[in-house]
Amino acid sequence: MKPYPKYFDKIRVRPDPEAEVKSHAPLCQWDGCKQPGTHKAPVGRMREGEYFRFCFDHVREYNKGFNYFSGLADGDIARFQKEALTGHRPTWTMGSNGSARSAPDFAQQRSGRAGYYSRMRDPHNPFGAQGAPRQRKAKPLEAKALETLGLDSRATGSDIKARYKELVKRHHPDANGGDRGSEDRFRDVLQAYRVLKQAGLC
Repeated sequence: MKPYPKYFDKIRVRPDPEAEVKSHAPLCQWDGCKQPGTHKAPVGRMREGEYFRFCFDHVREYNKGFNYFSGLADGDIARFQKEALTGHRPTWTMGSNGSARSAPDFAQQRSGRAGYYSRMRDPHNPFGAQGAPRQRKAKPLEAKALETLGLDSRATGSDIKARYKELVKRHHPDANGGDRGSEDRFRDVLQAYRVLKQAGLC
């Protein structure tokens, strides 16, 4: 019997890629560790681009205690985070007038609410509206709610709120001695105000 059969030379073992990396890697920089340092860990702030070389276990240990902002005041951390939003590049205000600043919030309410659209104004008429602004016609539920509050369709949001507060104070169970008729009226006022608020009228 031959010590090496004819098929022995045809057997190929795929080399381990990690073994190749480990053979060329420097030793782990953790004190007393003799493993290959196959993983990089950042040195710290103001030394960007420099790395320690650790083995897998010690890089995990190092990353658990790593804090990029250690020794930095809270104000400096907040400034760094704010500047990071623009990639630490300088920014300027928009427009030719340096003192003019754009409003941080374009709308006070979410644009999906009906109140946003009812409050939109077109003071300089860039969209070509002709004549006086058109009066908004109240829908049947809104008209009934206004009637419950004793108002007409020309009532503004502040009128509706003022009338609502007045009626709530008048018909609240604590204010009227527990009168049942007034309690029903109080419930109607609450429902009417809820309808008008959902419609964006107040």
